Amino acid sequence: MTAVINTIDLVKKYRVGSETITALNGVNLTVEKGEFLCILGTSGSGKTTLLNVAGGLERPTKGEIYLGGMPLHTVPEKEMAAIRRRYLGYVFQSYNLINSLTSLENVILPLIFAGVPAAERERRGKELLQELGLEDRMQNKPTEMSGGQQQRVSIARALINNPRVIFADEPTGNLDTKNTHAIMKLFVDTISANGQTLIVVSHDEEVAAYAHRIIRMRDGSIINADGEE
Repeated sequence: MTAVINTIDLVKKYRVGSETITALNGVNLTVEKGEFLCILGTSGSGKTTLLNVAGGLERPTKGEIYLGGMPLHTVPEKEMAAIRRRYLGYVFQSYNLINSLTSLENVILPLIFAGVPAAERERRGKELLQELGLEDRMQNKPTEMSGGQQQRVSIARALINNPRVIFADEPTGNLDTKNTHAIMKLFVDTISANGQTLIVVSHDEEVAAYAHRIIRMRDGSIINADGEE
């Protein structure tokens, strides 16, 4: 298989007042193309920091990270923004939708930044929302939709550019059991159909059960993989 994400001795430190917090402590991780990886851990374990650094949203303090061979740890921020738009998709627990925009407008926003013509943006956005069962919610704004519907919109926005890798931070944290299973099945079906890679951060064992592989984190380190020390 081909490695899509590869980290080498990844360290991330934060300054909080006079104190230095080590969020990642020498993390080595390889994620293969087409893999669904779940990162499990309690609050403060470093799992979200690892997701953000691996997804190019934050810079590591030390260490190396590669996206399909590209050294993200040395890429200038202007180029990093282009890489995020072109290759990566993000799903956040809080949805991060713009309340003044309709669901369709939220979904096609990445295509505007990518310079895709208006007619093509609308066609792709409508097709994706239809696939996600939101054909009757295209003109609704986030406040007019349920949590499950808003999360589907955020997933559609993450998928609109056909990203190589999808990063999802607690994507079902605000959902009930029924919607949780529906969202996870949607993820599994989507990456299987498109050959994409999915990295999910969670504290939920039911969510982890859908993954191809599980790693567990504590105190900024990977402590095991699939139950093995």
